[in-house]
Amino acid sequence: MRNLFFIALLITPIAAVGQAEVSEVRIPTGAGGVGFLPLLVMEKHQLIEKHAKDAGIPNLKVRWINIGGPAVMNDALLSGSADFITAGPPAFITLWDRTAGSAGIKGVAAMSSMPMYLNTRADHLKKLDDVTERDKIAVTAIKVSIPSIIMQMYARQKYGQPARFDKYTVTMTHPDAVIALLAGSSAVDAHFTSPPFAQREKKDPRVRTIMLSDDVMGGSTTFTMVSTTTKFRDRNPGIYGAVLKAIDEANRMIASDRKSAAELLLASTNDKGFTVKEIVDVLSDPRIRFTTTPENLMKYAAFMHAIGSIRNSPASWKDMFFPEIHGAPGS
Repeated sequence: MRNLFFIALLITPIAAVGQAEVSEVRIPTGAGGVGFLPLLVMEKHQLIEKHAKDAGIPNLKVRWINIGGPAVMNDALLSGSADFITAGPPAFITLWDRTAGSAGIKGVAAMSSMPMYLNTRADHLKKLDDVTERDKIAVTAIKVSIPSIIMQMYARQKYGQPARFDKYTVTMTHPDAVIALLAGSSAVDAHFTSPPFAQREKKDPRVRTIMLSDDVMGGSTTFTMVSTTTKFRDRNPGIYGAVLKAIDEANRMIASDRKSAAELLLASTNDKGFTVKEIVDVLSDPRIRFTTTPENLMKYAAFMHAIGSIRNSPASWKDMFFPEIHGAPGS
């Protein structure tokens, strides 16, 4: 299967006759945290430029831009002000569905798989079901973020009411929610978060995890993934191939040198709550993996279609991805 994957890496679409590829690629840096670490590695080591040069594109400029959250990145990709974006499965699937038959946005590859943690310091919260009218759960986006979808899936399975917990959620960035939870602020009673923010909270003995997203999803699940438009891929096959190879190389670099990866992650943030060793320990967690193989995308898509969030129902995960990654054992 690994051989099939590397054969797929060599497949590139046919560009328009006489069409030169772009001289600059614009990529948002994402929301930060462990799930976006491969982007930091790609930027620091100029991996896209390296693979573009190997493909006969010697002077490609890669511009890393900071433009905000998933909604802003989606708009940037649609408007042409960004060429690739990184997001979680729910945001990606929504965009794939929305652009079917038009911009044709599809996945290039997955980037990371890891659980999200519902953490709390409230004594009465032993499980999600214990939430009351006075409780607030911090998520990055109400109704559409990974934690919101996870809680909807749990609520639909257990109560037949997908929106049961939506009213308890409040929008907050991960860093702000960490501060609020650890301070005992009345602004939040729980925080559904990702590494390393979850581990930062768990350093406080008063904080405990009452739900893991992997438990609801039934196993390892893609956390971040990269997508682009059909037009960009068709017109820039060499660059597209360079980005795919860069993602794979960045993932391998993280796995082979966690200390350097941890140092890079810490250098990208002002959070002084971690040591390099603690980040290495986070990266060494077997549940946290950097892989281009899409995992559990179909479970997300089936749920989102069932509740009417998307109109199109993919028959396979491959319907949502460009063919270069189809040799991977995705789901």
